[in-house]
Amino acid sequence: MKAIHYINQFFGQVGGEDAADSRPIFHDAPIGCSMMLNGMMPDVEVTNTIVCGDNYITNHTEEALAEIFAWLDGRDFDIFFAGPAFMAGRYGVGCGLVCKAVAARYNVPVISSMNEENPGVEEYKADCLIFRGGRKATFMKADLTLMAKYAEKLAKGEKLLSAAEEGYFPRGIRSEIPAPGGVMAADRVIDMLLKKLNGEPFQTELVIPKTDRIPPAEAVKDLSKCTIALVSTSGVVPSDNPDRIQSASAQKWGKYNISGMDSLPAGEYKTIHAGFDPEAMCAVPDRGIPLDAMRVYEKEGKFAKLYDYYYVTVGTGTTQNYAAKFGKEIAAELKQAKVDAVVLTAT
Repeated sequence: MKAIHYINQFFGQVGGEDAADSRPIFHDAPIGCSMMLNGMMPDVEVTNTIVCGDNYITNHTEEALAEIFAWLDGRDFDIFFAGPAFMAGRYGVGCGLVCKAVAARYNVPVISSMNEENPGVEEYKADCLIFRGGRKATFMKADLTLMAKYAEKLAKGEKLLSAAEEGYFPRGIRSEIPAPGGVMAADRVIDMLLKKLNGEPFQTELVIPKTDRIPPAEAVKDLSKCTIALVSTSGVVPSDNPDRIQSASAQKWGKYNISGMDSLPAGEYKTIHAGFDPEAMCAVPDRGIPLDAMRVYEKEGKFAKLYDYYYVTVGTGTTQNYAAKFGKEIAAELKQAKVDAVVLTAT
Protein backbone atom coordinates (compact mmCIF):
# COMPACT_ATOMS: atom_id res chain seq x y z
CA MET A 1 0.00 0.00 0.00
CA LYS A 2 1.09 3.57 -0.67
CA ALA A 3 0.73 6.51 1.71
CA ILE A 4 1.19 10.28 1.68
CA HIS A 5 2.17 12.22 4.79
CA TYR A 6 1.18 15.82 5.63
CA ILE A 7 3.37 17.78 8.09
CA ASN A 8 3.84 21.45 8.99
CA GLN A 9 6.68 23.83 8.17
CA PHE A 10 8.64 23.00 11.33
CA PHE A 11 8.78 19.24 10.90
CA GLY A 12 9.09 19.71 7.13
CA GLN A 13 12.39 21.54 7.74
CA VAL A 14 11.20 24.80 6.14
CA GLY A 15 11.44 26.95 9.26
CA GLY A 16 9.72 27.92 12.50
CA GLU A 17 7.19 30.66 13.12
CA ASP A 18 8.86 32.76 10.43
CA ALA A 19 7.75 30.15 7.86
CA ALA A 20 4.21 29.62 9.21
CA ASP A 21 2.74 31.39 6.16
CA SER A 22 4.51 29.13 3.65
CA ARG A 23 2.38 27.61 0.89
CA PRO A 24 2.21 23.84 0.31
CA ILE A 25 5.45 22.19 -0.79
CA PHE A 26 5.32 18.74 -2.39
CA HIS A 27 8.16 16.24 -2.07
CA ASP A 28 8.54 13.11 -4.19
CA ALA A 29 10.08 11.23 -1.27
CA PRO A 30 9.58 11.12 2.50
CA ILE A 31 11.40 13.88 4.38
CA GLY A 32 11.73 14.79 8.05
CA CYS A 33 9.57 12.66 10.36
CA SER A 34 8.01 11.01 7.28
CA MET A 35 11.21 9.00 6.99
CA MET A 36 10.73 7.62 10.51
CA LEU A 37 7.10 6.76 9.78
CA ASN A 38 8.06 5.02 6.55
CA GLY A 39 10.63 2.88 8.34
CA MET A 40 7.99 1.57 10.75
CA MET A 41 5.74 -0.03 8.11
CA PRO A 42 6.95 -3.04 6.10
CA ASP A 43 3.65 -3.22 4.19
CA VAL A 44 3.03 0.49 3.65
CA GLU A 45 5.30 2.88 1.72
CA VAL A 46 5.28 6.63 2.33
CA THR A 47 5.87 7.83 -1.20
CA ASN A 48 5.46 11.58 -0.72
CA THR A 49 5.45 14.31 1.92
CA ILE A 50 3.34 17.46 1.81
CA VAL A 51 4.62 20.40 3.87
CA CYS A 52 2.47 23.46 4.60
CA GLY A 53 2.70 26.39 7.01
CA ASP A 54 0.33 26.35 9.99
CA ASN A 55 -0.89 29.88 9.30
CA TYR A 56 -1.41 29.26 5.60
CA ILE A 57 -3.53 26.14 5.99
CA THR A 58 -5.78 27.75 8.61
CA ASN A 59 -5.97 31.30 7.25
CA HIS A 60 -6.11 30.39 3.54
CA THR A 61 -7.84 27.03 3.76
CA GLU A 62 -9.63 27.10 0.40
CA GLU A 63 -6.50 28.13 -1.48
CA ALA A 64 -4.33 25.60 0.36
CA LEU A 65 -6.73 22.71 -0.23
CA ALA A 66 -7.07 23.65 -3.89
CA GLU A 67 -3.28 23.42 -4.28
CA ILE A 68 -3.12 20.14 -2.38
CA PHE A 69 -5.99 18.62 -4.37
CA ALA A 70 -4.48 19.70 -7.67
CA TRP A 71 -1.34 17.78 -6.73
CA LEU A 72 -3.06 14.75 -5.16
CA ASP A 73 -5.37 14.27 -8.15
CA GLY A 74 -2.45 12.87 -10.10
CA ARG A 75 -1.24 10.54 -7.32
CA ASP A 76 -1.97 6.95 -6.44
CA PHE A 77 -2.28 6.45 -2.67
CA ASP A 78 -4.21 4.25 -0.25
CA ILE A 79 -3.68 5.97 3.13
CA PHE A 80 -3.20 9.59 4.17
CA PHE A 81 -1.27 10.54 7.32
CA ALA A 82 -1.02 13.93 9.08
CA GLY A 83 1.08 14.88 12.08
CA PRO A 84 1.63 14.01 14.90
CA ALA A 85 0.56 17.45 16.11
CA PHE A 86 1.11 16.99 19.88
CA MET A 87 -0.34 20.07 21.70
CA ALA A 88 0.29 22.50 18.81
CA GLY A 89 -3.17 23.98 18.22
CA ARG A 90 -2.74 25.42 14.74
CA TYR A 91 -0.91 22.30 13.60
CA GLY A 92 -3.65 20.06 14.98
CA VAL A 93 -6.42 22.05 13.33
CA GLY A 94 -4.46 22.03 10.07
CA CYS A 95 -4.00 18.26 10.23
CA GLY A 96 -7.67 17.78 11.00
CA LEU A 97 -9.07 19.93 8.23
CA VAL A 98 -6.71 18.42 5.62
CA CYS A 99 -7.59 14.88 6.74
CA LYS A 100 -11.31 15.64 6.62
CA ALA A 101 -11.04 17.11 3.13
CA VAL A 102 -8.88 14.25 1.81
CA ALA A 103 -11.23 11.60 3.22
CA ALA A 104 -14.24 13.26 1.60
CA ARG A 105 -12.56 13.67 -1.80
CA TYR A 106 -10.55 10.46 -2.14
CA ASN A 107 -12.34 8.03 0.21
CA VAL A 108 -9.13 6.73 1.80
CA PRO A 109 -8.33 6.14 5.49
CA VAL A 110 -6.94 9.28 7.15
CA ILE A 111 -4.79 8.95 10.27
CA SER A 112 -3.39 11.58 12.64
CA SER A 113 -2.24 11.95 16.25
CA MET A 114 -2.74 14.74 18.77
CA ASN A 115 -2.62 15.33 22.48
CA GLU A 116 -6.02 15.34 24.16
CA GLU A 117 -5.69 19.08 24.87
CA ASN A 118 -5.17 19.96 21.21
CA PRO A 119 -8.30 21.79 19.92
CA GLY A 120 -8.03 19.79 16.72
CA VAL A 121 -9.21 16.70 18.60
CA GLU A 122 -12.62 18.07 19.54
CA GLU A 123 -13.12 19.61 16.13
CA TYR A 124 -12.07 16.71 13.90
CA LYS A 125 -12.18 13.45 15.89
CA ALA A 126 -15.46 12.52 14.18
CA ASP A 127 -13.91 12.97 10.72
CA CYS A 128 -10.63 11.10 11.01
CA LEU A 129 -8.71 8.66 13.18
CA ILE A 130 -6.83 10.77 15.73
CA PHE A 131 -4.60 8.71 17.99
CA ARG A 132 -3.93 9.82 21.54
CA GLY A 133 -0.53 11.54 21.44
CA GLY A 134 2.03 13.13 23.69
CA ARG A 135 2.32 16.76 24.67
CA LYS A 136 5.50 17.57 22.74
CA ALA A 137 7.84 16.37 20.02
CA THR A 138 9.77 14.09 22.38
CA PHE A 139 6.81 11.72 21.92
CA MET A 140 7.33 11.63 18.15
CA LYS A 141 8.42 7.99 17.96
CA ALA A 142 5.68 6.73 20.25
CA ASP A 143 2.98 8.67 18.42
CA LEU A 144 4.16 7.59 14.98
CA THR A 145 4.30 3.99 16.20
CA LEU A 146 0.57 3.98 16.98
CA MET A 147 -0.24 5.50 13.60
CA ALA A 148 2.01 3.01 11.79
CA LYS A 149 0.66 0.01 13.69
CA TYR A 150 -2.89 0.82 12.65
CA ALA A 151 -1.88 1.36 9.01
CA GLU A 152 -0.14 -2.02 9.02
CA LYS A 153 -3.35 -3.66 10.24
CA LEU A 154 -5.21 -2.01 7.37
CA ALA A 155 -2.61 -3.20 4.89
CA LYS A 156 -2.79 -6.79 6.15
CA GLY A 157 -6.56 -6.81 6.44
CA GLU A 158 -6.40 -7.64 10.13
CA LYS A 159 -9.34 -7.21 12.48
CA LEU A 160 -9.72 -3.64 13.71
CA LEU A 161 -10.59 -3.19 17.37
CA SER A 162 -12.46 -0.46 19.25
CA ALA A 163 -11.16 3.07 19.70
CA ALA A 164 -10.13 2.34 23.29
CA GLU A 165 -8.24 -0.80 22.27
CA GLU A 166 -6.52 0.74 19.23
CA GLY A 167 -5.67 4.00 21.01
CA TYR A 168 -7.57 6.65 19.06
CA PHE A 169 -10.26 9.09 20.19
CA PRO A 170 -13.84 7.77 19.84
CA ARG A 171 -15.59 9.05 16.73
CA GLY A 172 -19.13 8.63 17.99
CA ILE A 173 -19.63 5.48 15.92
CA ARG A 174 -21.47 2.71 17.75
CA SER A 175 -21.54 -0.89 16.60
CA GLU A 176 -23.45 -3.82 17.99
CA ILE A 177 -21.05 -6.58 19.01
CA PRO A 178 -21.70 -9.74 21.01
CA ALA A 179 -20.76 -9.43 24.67
CA PRO A 180 -17.84 -11.64 25.71
CA GLY A 181 -19.17 -14.97 26.90
CA GLY A 182 -22.68 -14.08 25.76
CA VAL A 183 -23.50 -12.32 29.06
CA MET A 184 -26.92 -10.63 28.92
CA ALA A 185 -27.25 -6.85 29.25
CA ALA A 186 -29.26 -7.21 32.47
CA ASP A 187 -26.45 -9.22 34.07
CA ARG A 188 -23.80 -6.81 32.82
CA VAL A 189 -25.53 -3.74 34.24
CA ILE A 190 -26.06 -5.40 37.63
CA ASP A 191 -22.39 -6.36 37.65
CA MET A 192 -21.42 -2.73 36.98
CA LEU A 193 -23.78 -1.49 39.68
CA LEU A 194 -22.31 -3.86 42.27
CA LYS A 195 -18.80 -2.77 41.36
CA LYS A 196 -19.79 0.89 41.66
CA LEU A 197 -21.42 0.34 45.06
CA ASN A 198 -18.31 -1.48 46.28
CA GLY A 199 -15.95 1.20 44.99
CA GLU A 200 -14.42 -1.16 42.43
CA PRO A 201 -13.29 -0.08 38.93
CA PHE A 202 -15.70 -0.73 36.05
CA GLN A 203 -16.16 0.38 32.45
CA THR A 204 -19.50 1.74 31.30
CA GLU A 205 -20.78 0.69 27.88
CA LEU A 206 -22.26 4.15 27.24
CA VAL A 207 -19.91 7.00 28.00
CA ILE A 208 -21.68 10.30 28.73
CA PRO A 209 -19.42 13.33 28.10
CA LYS A 210 -18.92 15.53 31.13
CA THR A 211 -19.38 19.29 30.80
CA ASP A 212 -17.96 21.97 33.05
CA ARG A 213 -20.34 23.59 35.50
CA ILE A 214 -19.53 27.29 35.76
CA PRO A 215 -21.16 28.98 38.77
CA PRO A 216 -22.70 32.36 37.88
CA ALA A 217 -20.98 35.47 39.20
CA GLU A 218 -22.61 37.55 41.87
CA ALA A 219 -24.98 40.25 40.69
CA VAL A 220 -23.64 43.78 40.27
CA LYS A 221 -24.48 45.71 43.44
CA ASP A 222 -24.36 49.28 42.11
CA LEU A 223 -24.43 49.60 38.32
CA SER A 224 -23.95 53.38 38.48
CA LYS A 225 -20.39 52.88 39.73
CA CYS A 226 -19.42 50.12 37.27
CA THR A 227 -16.96 50.05 34.40
CA ILE A 228 -18.44 47.80 31.72
CA ALA A 229 -16.69 46.16 28.78
CA LEU A 230 -18.06 44.80 25.51
CA VAL A 231 -17.10 41.25 24.52
CA SER A 232 -18.58 39.51 21.49
CA THR A 233 -18.48 36.42 19.25
CA SER A 234 -19.98 38.43 16.37
CA GLY A 235 -16.72 38.74 14.43
CA VAL A 236 -17.01 42.55 14.10
CA VAL A 237 -13.50 43.86 13.44
CA PRO A 238 -11.84 46.83 11.72
CA SER A 239 -12.37 46.45 7.98
CA ASP A 240 -8.82 45.22 7.32
CA ASN A 241 -9.11 42.52 10.02
CA PRO A 242 -5.66 43.44 11.39
CA ASP A 243 -5.32 40.36 13.60
CA ARG A 244 -6.42 37.97 10.83
CA ILE A 245 -9.09 36.36 12.99
CA GLN A 246 -10.48 33.31 11.21
CA SER A 247 -14.05 33.53 9.94
CA ALA A 248 -14.76 30.03 11.33
CA SER A 249 -12.96 27.71 13.77
CA ALA A 250 -11.29 30.76 15.32
CA GLN A 251 -7.92 30.34 16.98
CA LYS A 252 -7.48 33.93 18.15
CA TRP A 253 -9.35 36.98 19.43
CA GLY A 254 -8.94 40.70 18.88
CA LYS A 255 -8.97 43.82 21.06
CA TYR A 256 -9.87 47.22 19.55
CA ASN A 257 -9.92 50.78 20.89
CA ILE A 258 -13.32 52.52 21.00
CA SER A 259 -12.46 55.44 23.27
CA GLY A 260 -14.08 58.65 22.02
CA MET A 261 -16.34 56.76 19.60
CA ASP A 262 -20.15 56.77 19.73
CA SER A 263 -20.68 54.05 17.10
CA LEU A 264 -18.84 51.75 14.70
CA PRO A 265 -19.06 53.25 11.19
CA ALA A 266 -19.99 50.96 8.30
CA GLY A 267 -17.05 50.64 5.93
CA GLU A 268 -14.56 51.08 8.74
CA TYR A 269 -15.86 48.00 10.58
CA LYS A 270 -17.36 44.76 9.33
CA THR A 271 -18.13 41.24 10.47
CA ILE A 272 -15.97 38.37 9.24
CA HIS A 273 -18.31 35.74 10.74
CA ALA A 274 -18.95 32.82 8.37
CA GLY A 275 -21.92 31.42 10.30
CA PHE A 276 -24.59 33.84 9.03
CA ASP A 277 -25.30 36.30 6.22
CA PRO A 278 -23.01 39.24 7.09
CA GLU A 279 -24.83 41.90 5.05
CA ALA A 280 -27.01 43.35 7.82
CA MET A 281 -24.23 43.47 10.40
CA CYS A 282 -21.71 44.93 7.94
CA ALA A 283 -24.27 47.66 7.20
CA VAL A 284 -24.67 48.38 10.94
CA PRO A 285 -21.67 46.97 12.87
CA ASP A 286 -23.26 48.11 16.16
CA ARG A 287 -25.61 45.13 15.79
CA GLY A 288 -22.68 42.96 16.81
CA ILE A 289 -20.85 45.41 19.09
CA PRO A 290 -23.63 47.60 20.59
CA LEU A 291 -21.41 50.63 21.10
CA ASP A 292 -24.15 53.10 20.14
CA ALA A 293 -26.61 51.84 22.77
CA MET A 294 -23.93 51.59 25.46
CA ARG A 295 -22.88 55.20 24.89
CA VAL A 296 -26.46 56.33 25.37
CA TYR A 297 -26.70 54.46 28.68
CA GLU A 298 -23.31 55.78 29.73
CA LYS A 299 -24.39 59.38 29.09
CA GLU A 300 -27.62 58.77 31.01
CA GLY A 301 -25.54 57.66 33.99
CA LYS A 302 -26.88 54.10 34.08
CA PHE A 303 -23.30 52.95 34.54
CA ALA A 304 -20.07 54.83 35.24
CA LYS A 305 -17.85 54.11 32.23
CA LEU A 306 -17.59 52.01 29.09
CA TYR A 307 -14.19 50.34 28.89
CA ASP A 308 -11.95 51.80 26.18
CA TYR A 309 -11.53 48.51 24.29
CA TYR A 310 -13.86 45.83 23.04
CA TYR A 311 -12.91 42.16 22.63
CA VAL A 312 -14.13 39.96 19.80
CA THR A 313 -13.76 36.56 18.16
CA VAL A 314 -15.91 34.23 16.02
CA GLY A 315 -18.07 31.52 17.52
CA THR A 316 -18.94 29.27 14.58
CA GLY A 317 -16.88 26.09 14.59
CA THR A 318 -14.67 27.32 17.41
CA THR A 319 -13.81 24.43 19.72
CA GLN A 320 -14.59 24.37 23.41
CA ASN A 321 -10.87 24.26 24.18
CA TYR A 322 -10.18 27.44 22.22
CA ALA A 323 -13.30 29.16 23.60
CA ALA A 324 -12.21 28.40 27.16
CA LYS A 325 -8.70 29.64 26.37
CA PHE A 326 -10.08 32.90 24.93
CA GLY A 327 -12.33 33.42 27.95
CA LYS A 328 -9.51 32.96 30.43
CA GLU A 329 -7.18 35.31 28.54
CA ILE A 330 -9.78 38.05 28.09
CA ALA A 331 -10.99 37.73 31.69
CA ALA A 332 -7.42 38.13 32.96
CA GLU A 333 -7.03 41.40 31.04
CA LEU A 334 -10.39 42.74 32.18
CA LYS A 335 -9.67 41.85 35.79
CA GLN A 336 -6.33 43.64 35.64
CA ALA A 337 -8.05 46.69 34.13
CA LYS A 338 -10.57 46.63 37.05
CA VAL A 339 -13.57 46.14 34.78
CA ASP A 340 -16.64 45.33 36.87
CA ALA A 341 -18.97 43.68 34.35
CA VAL A 342 -19.21 42.54 30.74
CA VAL A 343 -21.94 42.72 28.14
CA LEU A 344 -21.42 39.58 26.05
CA THR A 345 -23.18 39.77 22.69
CA ALA A 346 -23.45 36.58 20.67
CA THR A 347 -24.98 35.78 17.29
